[in-house]
Amino acid sequence: MSVHNITILKNSGETELFDENKLMESLRRSGASNDSIKKVVDELGLYLYDGMSSHKIYKKAYSILGNISMKDAGKYRLKKAILELGPTGYPFEQFVGAILKTQGYSVKVGQLIDGKCVQHEVDVVAETKDKIIVVECKFHRTGNTKSDVKVPLYIRSRFNDIYDKWSQDGTLAGRDYEAWLVTNTRFTGDAEQFGKCSGLVLKSWNYPYNSSLKDMIDKAGLHPITSLKTLSRKEKQNMLDEGVVLCREISEQILMKNNIKRTKINKVLAEAKVLTEI
Repeated sequence: MSVHNITILKNSGETELFDENKLMESLRRSGASNDSIKKVVDELGLYLYDGMSSHKIYKKAYSILGNISMKDAGKYRLKKAILELGPTGYPFEQFVGAILKTQGYSVKVGQLIDGKCVQHEVDVVAETKDKIIVVECKFHRTGNTKSDVKVPLYIRSRFNDIYDKWSQDGTLAGRDYEAWLVTNTRFTGDAEQFGKCSGLVLKSWNYPYNSSLKDMIDKAGLHPITSLKTLSRKEKQNMLDEGVVLCREISEQILMKNNIKRTKINKVLAEAKVLTEI
């Protein structure tokens, strides 16, 4: 049977013909080389069957790519790895803070800040001598979740209250002030429009063009520990609970503390090293 005649089952429950070009484009966007893409597509064709779910196709493509290049596989799995940073939103806040650190900001995560009217919990505060950025992070565990316009409406009013206080008490001291709302999934069209109109900087997985969350991650060269295929989900969660979020934070001591078998430690460290090489 030709791969062009194979019907696949989408996550929504709908069916469609398998599109080889969509798979190639998703691999290309993740940064996989042309040679790797060709090898994945050629080998995947041997495993496709009528009614195969898109989830199984993704897992198989990821497995094949991992055998070709661990680094390319890590990039290909990045979006799903971010979704696995839960169940709380705190690891995602740490991840966003780490991205801003690579841009030269001094960063604090989980801050209580007085506004002109009330006190606010702020997920990330990033500062340089010229600018202060306050960030609200909206973490979702499912990729099809969208943040609608009510979210930026609420965040804009909170961050305006902080701006009013800092303008009065000299905290800004001539520095620029930016308010950000960052999500690992997507915004609705109305939410994006409100952000543009109100001056609230919105960043989702693929918005805005050239400055999205994915673009920022690519430039920073950061990978969460959930990108690692050598660790089980339980092992990753244990380390997230202890505040270990980034692959570059993993060490032999941390792995031993989490009761990772000695025979496995070198494999984990080798994979983490590959993913952290820019």
